[in-house]
Amino acid sequence: MDEQRRRIDVRLANEAWESLMSAHASLMQVFAAEQMWEEISMREYDVLYTLAKHGAPVRMSEVQSGVLLSQPALSRMIDRLAQRGLVAREPDPVDGRAVRLSLTEEGARIQREVGRAHAKSVARQLDAALTPEEMRQLRHLASRLAAR
Repeated sequence: MDEQRRRIDVRLANEAWESLMSAHASLMQVFAAEQMWEEISMREYDVLYTLAKHGAPVRMSEVQSGVLLSQPALSRMIDRLAQRGLVAREPDPVDGRAVRLSLTEEGARIQREVGRAHAKSVARQLDAALTPEEMRQLRHLASRLAAR
């Protein structure tokens, strides 16, 4: 049967969504309670991690696509991170009205240190609940959802 024409199971889709959101909320509570967030908050780390993934200066819109913050909230956070010397701003060579953002050495150091601790925490939590094959399945399914 054509994928477009198949009947959508609304109840199943919403139960799957609720399970995904519940798992996310539960894990975020566990991660938030850990000691790694002394120098930087989880949301600030998310911004630093997004910048680190890009590896080169990027526009604010590119950071925005990788974090769960509104544009005004992200702008304020970038201001605070820049004042603390963790994020650098430079003019965009293509568009003089725009700026490009990157990590400073200190921002990269904090991102790496917190990132190592956070990665170990994620691994502990997922390993306690899932087999390696289930983690591969989760990665695959989440990637498919993110690609839509």
